[in-house]
Amino acid sequence: MCGIAGIVGFTGKIDIGSRIKEMTDAVHHRGPDGEGFYRNGRVAFGHRRLAVVDLSPGGHQPMTSADGRHVVTYNGEIYNFVELRRELEALGHRFRSHSDTEVLLAAYAAWGPDCLTRMNGMWSFALHDTDRDLIFAARDRFGEKPFHYVRTDDCFAFGSEIRQLLPLLGTVAANPAVVSEYLLAGVPLQSAETFFSGVLNLAAGHYLIHDLKSDRCTIHRYYDLAGRLSGVGERDGPEAVDEFRRVFEDSIRLRLRSDVRVGTCLSGGLDSSSVSLLAARLNGAGSGAPFSAITAISEDPANSEEAYAEEVVRAGGLNWVRTRPDYEDFRDTLPAVIRQQEEPFTSPSVCMQSFVMRAARENGIVVLLDGQGADEILLGYDRYYCAYGLAVWRQQGAREALRWQRQMVRNNVNMTSLRFAALAVRDLSPALRYLHYLGRSRHLSPRPPMPDWVRQYARACLDLRSLQTLEVENTGLPPLLRFEDKNAMAHSIETRLPFLDHRLVEHSIALASALKMRDGWSKWVVRRSMMDVLPENIAWRRNKIGFAAPDAMWLSRHAGVMERMVEASPLVGRFCDRNRVREGYRRLDRAGQWRLYCLALWEEQFGVS
Repeated sequence: MCGIAGIVGFTGKIDIGSRIKEMTDAVHHRGPDGEGFYRNGRVAFGHRRLAVVDLSPGGHQPMTSADGRHVVTYNGEIYNFVELRRELEALGHRFRSHSDTEVLLAAYAAWGPDCLTRMNGMWSFALHDTDRDLIFAARDRFGEKPFHYVRTDDCFAFGSEIRQLLPLLGTVAANPAVVSEYLLAGVPLQSAETFFSGVLNLAAGHYLIHDLKSDRCTIHRYYDLAGRLSGVGERDGPEAVDEFRRVFEDSIRLRLRSDVRVGTCLSGGLDSSSVSLLAARLNGAGSGAPFSAITAISEDPANSEEAYAEEVVRAGGLNWVRTRPDYEDFRDTLPAVIRQQEEPFTSPSVCMQSFVMRAARENGIVVLLDGQGADEILLGYDRYYCAYGLAVWRQQGAREALRWQRQMVRNNVNMTSLRFAALAVRDLSPALRYLHYLGRSRHLSPRPPMPDWVRQYARACLDLRSLQTLEVENTGLPPLLRFEDKNAMAHSIETRLPFLDHRLVEHSIALASALKMRDGWSKWVVRRSMMDVLPENIAWRRNKIGFAAPDAMWLSRHAGVMERMVEASPLVGRFCDRNRVREGYRRLDRAGQWRLYCLALWEEQFGVS
């Protein structure tokens, strides 16, 4: 797990040697264990290393293949590198280290771009193929690891973080379309665009080829979730539940491979508790020390999960690390979280995650397992109920749909019939959702257009598999992965996400919908398959909270600071009617107040024009 940087000069106006050093230094926090550089003509790579597998100098990067043909700067983990190494050795490859980086080099030499389909892991890397005179860069299937890039008149450059690229642009400017959509809907989607004009993302499941002979860039998709599931029938019955447990457990086993200390994030919810207890069981087979779990505890009793987390700790004999951030911690840390996130975010809960990562580093834990992805692949969010209810009504009739709705209300304390109806109206009607957004955003000027994803989401609600694919690739998961990566790497922590093993994602989405929602229970297959591991109280919890911040407490105390910054922000003034903001800011809901404030704080921290 590391920070990468690279630059290809076009005109000779840029001193790429000094520039690559600056770009690499900018992400020292992503790799405090070492640095390295590579230069060949007008190509330069940089690397900051967080040593996790093969801590010896043999894992140093940028790494050159034994024959000198390929050089890579790589951020990520290939969890099945042991198995791939055996396969490559059978093909005649010989290895000098025990690192997954060297396996990546050999895999590319053996299979070219097809190596990506054989790897199980998370990655963002760039490889200089000197034989073919090109740069080959790729990002993992679901976008766990970031790859940002810019193209100017003078260079093509890439990095793990946006801050590495901003000096190449001259002016730090906001991307109007992205900012406008964020202020309207508050949903930072998977996109080639970022909040910074001129800075782009390589999309998840894609690779990029920069031809050094012509300096032309082409982007190719190598992983298509909908394509992988095309023609795959629904998986049902006890054997499908057993297969879910087998793949889930194997995913955790692979993600425990490490030469440094591994722990887990623990909220006390279904997903993190499942990961924590299975990981503790698997880890216990090879270690006498208790497995560590880290919990951020809300100071608001209304959304504190401390009691649930404590029950999991007792069940697994875990070493429990607790952090209890208060308002002063939030206030003092917020500017740093904005800087490490690099783009505006949706709520103060992102700060709670940052406190977890800081606690991990303070306690010597370098790798953390986490439960991201479970809700998207297993219909875990309340917003999925209306699409599921629609499917029940279409397939089984109105009587069965009403029966299921009563079960939903009984087994989910967050859901009422009124809330279910409100979600259904919002999600199934693009026009009404858009009018709702406009109604709560009368201060925006000019009026933003309807985002494309609103129509896509409504269409996807007619087919659960399509909805889950959209959520994994575009509307739900991508911002969560961004928050996770930036928070973790700011504290030199590697996070690993067992629910995003591509085998588990594909199996879960192909499961019969009744195995994901049954009798009003969400994520039923997890509850059922983990009954021998989870305390009953956790397996059949009827409420969902997560690492939630005490928003009401913190933002009410921070209200004066927020209002003053919003009123003084030139960027807010560019997208809003100042008189309406001044007169109506306090009447906005907390989420609307937060979006304006977070944008103003981002503007200040990055000098955005």
